[in-house]
Amino acid sequence: MGGRVRRAGGVIAAPVERLATYVAALGRGPGRSRQLTRAEAADAMAMLLDGQADPMQVGAFLMLLRYRGEDAGEIAGLVEAARARLAACPSAALDWPSYGAGRSRGAPWFLLAALALGQAGFPVLMHGSNAFSGGTSVGEALAMLGLAAVTDATAASASLKARGFAYWPIEALCPAFAALLELRRLFGLRSPMNTVARLLNPSGARAGVDGVFHPPYIETHLAAAEALGSSRLLVLKGGGGEAERNPAKQVEIHLWDAAQGRATQTLPALTDATPAGDDPDIAAIWAGTARHVAIEARVVGTIALGLIALRQGGDHEAKIVWETRRAII
Repeated sequence: MGGRVRRAGGVIAAPVERLATYVAALGRGPGRSRQLTRAEAADAMAMLLDGQADPMQVGAFLMLLRYRGEDAGEIAGLVEAARARLAACPSAALDWPSYGAGRSRGAPWFLLAALALGQAGFPVLMHGSNAFSGGTSVGEALAMLGLAAVTDATAASASLKARGFAYWPIEALCPAFAALLELRRLFGLRSPMNTVARLLNPSGARAGVDGVFHPPYIETHLAAAEALGSSRLLVLKGGGGEAERNPAKQVEIHLWDAAQGRATQTLPALTDATPAGDDPDIAAIWAGTARHVAIEARVVGTIALGLIALRQGGDHEAKIVWETRRAII
């Protein structure tokens, strides 16, 4: 499985043996185990994605990373190796990962926010997988709107040019990475690959919005973005782990900015209305043939997240973006 690697002192371990040293470092036990360095994490991730690891090693490696707790340096190394193996990607203004797995989610209203931002001149590349979500997937919602996911750079570029938005599922963007996420079915647990996925930023966008389900992960995401030299990232606890704002509550957002460092901001509630009954049709909400105060406030509030990440305004400007949306082409 792959060639041997030569370092000072001569030939050392082939990939399987080298990865074994990383598994051992993570799992030696109290007082002896340690986090991997950023370079070691990148090396391990490269082996996983290049098919150089034994399947048993993959499971052990991912679950030990989870058990020890996510470390920003390790995550940065994993992200670097994964980025190097993504398909070539056209540029966009805003990176929007969608890897939520909320069991009680309904429609992905954040999709309407991303589409509206794209129409307003802020191209959005959304990437993700909703394989473990209990709600409507992004792909299904796109079909309701007469759109489809893209599967290569040519289609992504055309979609960004036509409507300022493209959705590229991770299974097309990087099949080997998608296979690591899919291992959740065998583990019964998420692995740090879910955090890595949210930080991929395949388009090299100048800003990103990032939703997490568990608040303790916010620090990891911010610290990893800082270590990676990201330009600007907005992170919040969102519904089902998605970058989606609850308009009925105050929301705390967390920002990393390469020029100004970290900041925390509290956004106000936008409405006291709450959803009732079944979700309305997502296409009808976009077209304005169905109205729903709580859901439209959710979309407007989520548009504001993108604008804040891009330094282009907040709630007031988000309302204008929503009200001036056009028919989807």
